[in-house]
Amino acid sequence: MNFEISDTRLTIAHSIRDFAKKHIKPFMMDWDEHQTFPEDLFHKLGEMGYMGVLVPHEYGGSEMDYHEYITVIEEISKVDSSIGLSLAAHNSLCTNHILEFANEAQKQKWLPKLAHGEWIGAWGLTEHNTGSDAGGMSTTAVEDGDSYIINGAKNFITHGISGDVAVVIVRTGNKGDSRGMTAFVIEKGTPGFSSGRKENKMGMRASETAELIFVNCRVPKENILGKVGEGFIQSMKVLDGGRISIGALSLGIAKGAFEAALKYSKEREQFGQAIGKFQAIGFKLADMATEIEASELLLHKAAHLKIKGEKMTKIGAMAKMYASEVCVRVANEALQIHGGYGYTKDFPVEKFYRDAKLCTIGEGTTEIQKLVISRNILE
Repeated sequence: MNFEISDTRLTIAHSIRDFAKKHIKPFMMDWDEHQTFPEDLFHKLGEMGYMGVLVPHEYGGSEMDYHEYITVIEEISKVDSSIGLSLAAHNSLCTNHILEFANEAQKQKWLPKLAHGEWIGAWGLTEHNTGSDAGGMSTTAVEDGDSYIINGAKNFITHGISGDVAVVIVRTGNKGDSRGMTAFVIEKGTPGFSSGRKENKMGMRASETAELIFVNCRVPKENILGKVGEGFIQSMKVLDGGRISIGALSLGIAKGAFEAALKYSKEREQFGQAIGKFQAIGFKLADMATEIEASELLLHKAAHLKIKGEKMTKIGAMAKMYASEVCVRVANEALQIHGGYGYTKDFPVEKFYRDAKLCTIGEGTTEIQKLVISRNILE
């Protein structure tokens, strides 16, 4: 692995910092307070090329590699992880699923709009009774001539209301059969396709999460990604890359919280000196910095394997699991360093603290990551 940070990554980082300072930071707490999903912001991100990070130029994307993608998500998340989460879901789930498994006509139809930020993408796998047990889903698609009729619902869907198009995995075979599920692309406005309840969340409040509802929704066969029965297998491959996204999100939260705590520890004085000079605080900062460094290295190893086309399921799960657990610990310690002030909304760490926990849950819980890692070790 090359540990040098490329000029491209440095340019991306500076670009996003400037963008976030102008377009995100002044509004983020208002968005958080009112659970406002800032659609216009994502259209602006599309104009800058950040809504099609992994998409090739021929489809209107930026054609960045996974190291650069990590930088994009990390830098946004250091400021507002809600925006980082939505950007990650759009890029790594909806858009990437189409990129990886669509035919040429489908790519030409949907990718340019997603890559330019004209459309916002959603991705639906989870249901009310099937979180980790995705194979037990109840939403069904029944063949009817040149179409399929879909009935059921998906929940905890990022952009479930504002999304213009969704990749949805539904059951076309028997429950529990890994080849009994199929991926469909469904555009907003399709009869029988609607949005349900928006979740009132503890954190990541500016990233919209809602239900997708299907009532006799007719979808043409030309909207199937790949072949009938391949949806679950495709999803597992998409989630491999998605773990890099959530790892990058976690890294951004951890770095943002750490930087806030470091700044505060230099400015806050007690007993005649900055609190950072006390061993109790200094050791906290040392542990935080070390774990962040380890998270970053593990994450970029996963990116390295992904770029080379090598199997990265185990390392990807390790990176996601470790980075997400680290970001929770770092956010907790950052708040502790701030003391009572950290519990107020006047300082950024309370938001990092609330946002961090999702990272150990979304796109596969810590427990699921351990299952993936252990199975790969034992093979």
